[in-house]
Amino acid sequence: MPPPTPAWVATQNKAFLRWTNSHLESHSLPPVLSLEHDLCDGVKLIQLLEIMGNESLGRYATRPKLRVQKAENVIIALEYIKRRGIQLYNIGAEDIVDGNIKLILGLLWTLILNFSISEINAEGHTAKEGLLLWCQRKTAMYQDVEINDFSSSWNTGLAFCALLDRYRPDLIDFGKLDKKDTKANIELALRLASEQVGIPQLLDVEDVLIPKPDERSVMTYVAHWFHAFSELDKIETAGRRVEKFVEVMSSSIDLQHSYEQRIRSLLDTIAAQVRAWESARFEGTYADAKMQNVEFLTYKKCTKRSWIAEKTEVTSMLGNIKTKLATYGLRDYSPPKGLRLSDLDAAWKLLLKAEAVRSKKINEAIRDIKESLRKQFAETANSISEKLEAVSVELIELDGELEAQQALARQIEAKLKPAEEMLRSLKTLTDSLEEAKVEENDYTVYSYDELEYELQLAREAINKKLAFIDNQIVARSMTNLTPIQLEEFESVFRYFDKRQQNMLEQVEFAAALASLGLVYSEDEMHDLYDQVCDSDPAVSFEKFIRFMVDVTEDQNTAEQVLQSFMDVAEGKPYITEFDLRNSLIPDPMIEQLEEIMPKAEGGEGLDYVLFMEKLCL
Repeated sequence: MPPPTPAWVATQNKAFLRWTNSHLESHSLPPVLSLEHDLCDGVKLIQLLEIMGNESLGRYATRPKLRVQKAENVIIALEYIKRRGIQLYNIGAEDIVDGNIKLILGLLWTLILNFSISEINAEGHTAKEGLLLWCQRKTAMYQDVEINDFSSSWNTGLAFCALLDRYRPDLIDFGKLDKKDTKANIELALRLASEQVGIPQLLDVEDVLIPKPDERSVMTYVAHWFHAFSELDKIETAGRRVEKFVEVMSSSIDLQHSYEQRIRSLLDTIAAQVRAWESARFEGTYADAKMQNVEFLTYKKCTKRSWIAEKTEVTSMLGNIKTKLATYGLRDYSPPKGLRLSDLDAAWKLLLKAEAVRSKKINEAIRDIKESLRKQFAETANSISEKLEAVSVELIELDGELEAQQALARQIEAKLKPAEEMLRSLKTLTDSLEEAKVEENDYTVYSYDELEYELQLAREAINKKLAFIDNQIVARSMTNLTPIQLEEFESVFRYFDKRQQNMLEQVEFAAALASLGLVYSEDEMHDLYDQVCDSDPAVSFEKFIRFMVDVTEDQNTAEQVLQSFMDVAEGKPYITEFDLRNSLIPDPMIEQLEEIMPKAEGGEGLDYVLFMEKLCL
C-alpha cells in the first residue's frame, strides 16, 4: 500500500492547478484537469510559458503520441526556462513525462516565483520579502492584523479582509467583522475577492483555516491579490502625482501671499516705530525718562530681535519660493514693487538710524534729569537745615515767665511743620535719586537720614521743653511740697517717662511709685491707676504730682525723711551706695545724692544726718 500523500502536496496541487488554469483560461485555452497527467506531454507547459513570457517558443508537437515526442516538448519548455536565466535543480524532461507530482509542483513554484512574484519590488526587497512588505504596509493601520509570514498570519482571514477593506471599502466593513469567527471571515474574503474583484480562488477555506497553511500556496494566492490591486495602486500613484502638483502650485501661491503679507506687515511696523520715536517727548521726570529707556531696551532685546528673525524668515521664504518653482519648472516669482527685499533693506537702514537718534535723546534726557534732581535735593535739604537751626536757636533763647515761654514754645513747634513737609518732599527726591542711581551730590553736604534725625531731635527738644514748662507750672502750684520733694518727684517722673510723652502708663506708674517706696499689689495698682487717670489714657505729670501730694501730706516731714534715711541705712549713721540701690532709688537720684551729700567721717559712706541738718534746720 503506497504511503499517504502529504497535506502540502494536496494543497499545492490544488493551488498551482488553479493558478495554471487562470492563465490558460485568460487566453481561452482548455484548462488542465490534472497536473500529474496533463503536463506530461509538454503541450500545456509550453502554452503556459508562452502566456507567461509573452513570446512564442517555436515549433513543437501539438498532438504528441510517442514518449519521445512528449519528451522533446518538455525539453523545449525547460530550455526556454533556462534561457530566461531561471535556475532549475534536479529536474529533467523524464520527471515531467513520468508525472512526478512533487517535481512538477517544484517546477510550477519556480515559474510562479519568477513570473508572478519576482516583479514585486519594494525598497530593494524582491520576491517573497517584497510581497510581504506590501502586505504589511497595506494593513498597517488595522489593529487586529499582524502579517509576519505567508502561513499562520493568514489563518484568521482578517489579513484578507483588511486588504479588501483597504482597496474596496465598498465591499466590506472591517470594523463590523466578528474577529473570532475565522471561518466566516476567510469564506467572506475569498468569495468577495473571486466574485467582486476577479481574483481566482486558488485556495479553499479549509486550506487557510488550518493552524499552519502551506506557505507557497498562500504566497501564490496573495500574489494574485497584489496584481489585482496593483492597478488601483497605479491610479493612486497617478492621483498622488496630480495631487502633488496641485499642492506645489497651491503652496507656492500661499507662500507668495504669505511672503507679501509678512513683508508688508514688517515694513509697516518698522515705519510706525520710526514715527513713534520721532514724535516722542519727555515729561522732565526721571520716572518718565526711565520708563522710555526701559521701553527702548525692551525694543532692543525683544522687539528688534523678533524683527531680525522675521526679516531672516521672509528672506528665506522668498528663496524657498524661487527654489520650489525652479524645481518643478514653473515661472519664477518676482515680488511687487515696495515689497522687495531691497525695500526691506532700505527700511531697515532707516530704522537703525532712527534707533541711534532715539538712544542719544534718552541718554541726554537722563543726564539732565539727574542733574536737576541733585539741585532740587540740595535746595530742599539746605532749606530744612536752615529752619532746624533757627528753631534750635529760638528754643535756646526762651526766657521770661513760664506762660510766655509756653506760648513761644508752641509757636516754635508750629515752625517745624513746614520742615516736616519739606522732609517728605526730600524723601521723594531721595527715592528718585536712588532710583536714578545718583550717589554723589556736590550741591549739599546733607542726606535725608541726617535731616530726619535732626528733625526728630528738634521735635523731642521742643516736647521736652514744653513738658518741662508745663511741669514747672504744675509744680509751682503745689505749695504743700518742699523743693526737695518736688525735685525728687519730678526726677522720678522723667526717669520712668520712657516714651517722653509726659505721661506714665500703668507699668511705668507702678515702677515710679515703687522707687518712692510705695508698693501695691497688682489688683490695688490696677484700681489706683484707673482712679488717678480718671478719664485720661495715662497719668499726666500734674496728676502724678497731685497724687504724690496726697500720699505724702503730713508724712514727709524732716523727721520722717531723716527716719527714712536711717531705715535705708539700717541704723548706721551713714548711708552707702549699696544701701541706696537696695532701696530701689533710681540711678540718676543716687548720682545726685552722691554729689550733694557730704562724706561721712572715715569715708565709709554719706552723712545723711549732717545733710538733713543743713537742709532743713
